[in-house]
Amino acid sequence: MTHAAHRPLRVVVWGENWHERNQPHVAEIYPDGMHAAIKSGIEENLGERAVVTTAVLDEPEHGLTEERLAQTDVLTWWGHARHDEVSDEVVERVYRHVLGGMGLVVLHSAHWSKIFRRLMGTTCALSWRNSDDRELVWTVDPTHPIAQGVPHPIDIPKQEMYGEQFDVPPPEDLIFVSSFTGGEVFRSGITYRRGSGKIFYFSPGDQEFPVYHHKDIRRVIANGVEWVASDRTAHTAPEVIHSGPGPFTVGEG
Repeated sequence: MTHAAHRPLRVVVWGENWHERNQPHVAEIYPDGMHAAIKSGIEENLGERAVVTTAVLDEPEHGLTEERLAQTDVLTWWGHARHDEVSDEVVERVYRHVLGGMGLVVLHSAHWSKIFRRLMGTTCALSWRNSDDRELVWTVDPTHPIAQGVPHPIDIPKQEMYGEQFDVPPPEDLIFVSSFTGGEVFRSGITYRRGSGKIFYFSPGDQEFPVYHHKDIRRVIANGVEWVASDRTAHTAPEVIHSGPGPFTVGEG
């Protein structure tokens, strides 16, 4: 990545950090929080190419101040139980920074987050079942950078089922499709561009299962972090600019 030529990627891993503190079985799987597991997976795959920090819901401004977002190349987002508690002001702030070029990696149940629904403009609803399904994550675009270095398929022994219909706009890239024990399928790895920013949605990763310890899932997330990163030096959203006719169009010169 071109970022590595001059400085590491600045990555913020955001999470609710609710299940880990309130549900003992989740705390056993993720004793330091899911955000810590996601962080370590990015670090082990990107090494010195990234500087990774975390933020959680209960911090002031959810840990996502204007100053911090201005210094963030990529934000990853995991949410589940407390979507409605995310401040609309912070959502608007994140939205503006994504349009300005900050990359966004949206994970699992964050399909229902305020920020993802705002960026998609749809309900982002889907079908689901939590009953220890086996998930196979099939690569349908092996040429995509996010698919590099991962097996075909990725085998997740126990996972929550996500199924179609997934009410999102047609993705720009369809990278992964998952199949489940019950025969369901799901577009589990998709990308979008909004303004100057790139978005990667990746579905594997329910709090009930140790999916964020899975080496191949960690590799996909790290690949996604690199792919959504922009070389823009500042987050500046596109804007409407009035421009009169130039010399060529009026026959001058």
